[in-house]
Parts: sequence; structure tokens; C-alpha cells
Amino acid sequence: MSAPAPATPSGPVDGPAADERLITRSPLKKFLGRPELGAVVGAVAVFLFFTFAADSFLQLSSLTTVLYAASTIGIMAVPVALLMIGGEFDLSTGVAVTSSALVSSMFSYQMTANVWVGVGVSLLLTLAVGLFNGVMLTRTKLPSFIITLGTFLMLTGLNLGLTKLISGTVSTKSIADMEGFDSARAVFASTLTVGGVHIKITVLWWIALVAVATWILLRTRYGNWIFAAGGDADAARAVGVPVRATKIGLYLGVAFGAWISGQHLLFSFDVVQSGEGVGNELIYIIAAVIGGCLITGGYGSAIGSAIGALIFGMTSKGIVYAEWNPDWFKFFLGAMLLLATLLNHWVRKRAEETA
Repeated sequence: MSAPAPATPSGPVDGPAADERLITRSPLKKFLGRPELGAVVGAVAVFLFFTFAADSFLQLSSLTTVLYAASTIGIMAVPVALLMIGGEFDLSTGVAVTSSALVSSMFSYQMTANVWVGVGVSLLLTLAVGLFNGVMLTRTKLPSFIITLGTFLMLTGLNLGLTKLISGTVSTKSIADMEGFDSARAVFASTLTVGGVHIKITVLWWIALVAVATWILLRTRYGNWIFAAGGDADAARAVGVPVRATKIGLYLGVAFGAWISGQHLLFSFDVVQSGEGVGNELIYIIAAVIGGCLITGGYGSAIGSAIGALIFGMTSKGIVYAEWNPDWFKFFLGAMLLLATLLNHWVRKRAEETA
């Protein structure tokens, strides 16, 4: 913050009073203050690295595959990033995606209903899980780590137990011949051809979520509430921010992302394995952290989470195109996480110094 004009015996020094609201920053300083700067640097480095390490990496088909891999992570990384900016975690996201797919499949099959009925029921139940997490968090005041860890364990047990009870196996029955399947697949798992380039529809879902989330964060009052609740919930509450409603809304947003990802999972493969999704919650969180979100909350961006997901996509597919042992993926993932966290810390420090 700028200091006030020094006073003299005859009064303040001539000239306009210093007011931080009137201070203009250069484009360079604004850029250095962006939370996604570290992710941009990392994405460029990873892209250049695999450009030279893998001959087929720059082929159009390879790049579209990278985008698809990034979109399947990015759809969840966006709402997870908003939740982290709001100061909370959700460890149930990976299995919630599987739960969403299982509900759609089993309800449609068992009730012999139109597939879209199952999709609708899945949306309601998935949002109910998000609402449960949000209400439990705000009512009990327990850490979100504990609340969502409990939800993670409960959903994991329900996914396996109910699937075996209803279907007799650990996977769902095929619903490919049911009414509405083709139209649902077109919405959640189709491939679009643009100028001879095949693009999965999840890429469009991903871009749309990033755009909406960015608009919410930067152009709405709710976005201000998210930053305030994540930065200091008590101070935000003292100035009138509805912290409880804000955090419940963020968990509902995560649930909506899980529903989209779950429907894509179902309509891409027709059947769903009840044990899928375990461990994916860490990938979504890591993508958000690489994208500039702080573990402590109050800082980050939706665009940064998208870049973090893109780094995931480039790394996972780049290792395949370079014909390396895929076991090295986790090593690169850990290295990127540490480097991105250090760079994000430096960016935040620079932003505070130049503010």
C-alpha cells in the first residue's frame, strides 16, 4: 500500500493525495502478478521438451489426443480450483465421478426407463453429495479434509456394495440398446470433426467451464466472496460475506463437474467398473496447485487450473509418444508439482511487493 503524503507545519505537501485505487501498474507487473504465471512457464517448458523428445508429439492427431486427456482432468480441476480458492478441499471427487456414472447406468437399466431419466436422477443425487459435504462442513466446523475423507470412504463402499448387490458383479450392465443412449452419448461423449480434425466434446465442456468460472471469479460479487472466504473467513463474515452459502455453492459446483465427468465415463464405455476413480481426486488437486492455487486458499484462477490440466495431458501422452516407460509419469508429476509450487510462491511474493 502507498503511504500518505507527509505532513508539514503548513499542511500536507502539495499534489494529489496518494490513493492506491488510483495507482496504475504496468502490463509487465500485472502479468507477473497473475497466479497462472508459473503454470504458463511450466506448460511452455513441457511442450518444448516433448517437441524435441518425441517425434510424433507435434502431429495433429497427437495434439488432439493431448487435449482430450487434459479435458478429462480439466473438467474437474476447474471447480476444484474454485473450491481451493475458497479455502477448502474435496477428497471425494474421484469416486463421486464414478458414483455419478453408476447411478445413471443402474437406474436406467433397473427401471427400464429412458437413459435421460437416469442421467437426471444422477444429477440430483450427485448434487446431493455436494450439498452434504457443504452443509456438514459449515455446520460442524470440522476441516474439509475430514468431512470429504469420510464421504470418499462412504462412496467407495456404496459404489462397490450396491453394484454387486444390484448387478451381481463389480460392473454395470450394458445400456447401449436403451432409448436415449445415442442422444446422451452425443452430448457427453461424442467426437466433433472440424476441418478434418477430430475433437472430443469434453474439450468443449472444459472450455465452457473455464469461461464460466473465470467470469464468476473476476466479474461477479460471488467471485469476490470466494476470494474473501478463502483468504480469511472470519474477516469476510464480519463485513457481510455469506461465507456459509458461498462454500456450499462451491461444493455444489464440484458436484456438477463430477456429474459431467461421470456421464462422459458412462457414455464413452457403456459400462462402468465400480472401483474406478480412486486416486483421481489427488490429480484434480495437483492440477489446481500447478495452476497457481494456494493450499491455504484465497489465491488462484480457473485459467491456471486449465493450464495445469494441460500440463498433465502433455506429460501423460508425451511419455507415450517418446516411447518411455510410463512408470516415469509419477516422477515427472511430482517434480512438476514441486517446481510449480516454488514458482507460484515466488510469483505471489513478487505480486505483493509490486502491488
